[in-house]
Amino acid sequence: MFMTTMMEIRAGDDILQNLPFKPYRNSIERRAVQFLPGPNEPQTTNIQTPWGETLLCKYGDYIVSEMNAPKDRWPVDREIFEASYLEIQAGSYVKRPLTYLAPLVDVTGDPNQQVVIHTLEGVVTVRAGDFYLARGIKGEIWPYPKDKADTSLIPVDIWE
Repeated sequence: MFMTTMMEIRAGDDILQNLPFKPYRNSIERRAVQFLPGPNEPQTTNIQTPWGETLLCKYGDYIVSEMNAPKDRWPVDREIFEASYLEIQAGSYVKRPLTYLAPLVDVTGDPNQQVVIHTLEGVVTVRAGDFYLARGIKGEIWPYPKDKADTSLIPVDIWE
């Protein structure tokens, strides 16, 4: 048995320019709560993600979850959340802009390769075969679970 080295990806990496990112529209309604601790409380908190990583949530950021899985949470930067989510009723949101996805296997060539992705909220390590690489409205990147993409995203034909 041999060990593979970890691959690291950051938002500004040249390799992202050549990936076949495809546009998708989100069809999932989500809950979100803004993290607003009092002045004498810690101004950051760690959020355990559904994929097992811990990410930092700062004052003003949003804690987002799926409606049917409120314990599966992740932080979203305040500016990005406010630019990309539309409130459809109190505490319930849908994502407005398109999400662009490329299979992580297109980067690694190996579905078992562990990939370290530097997101805005922290560093996440995932198995390439289980995730897409997502790119957002400001060029930010994050891992997007393949099984979730199959059930919550709709491919968009940009030539329509």
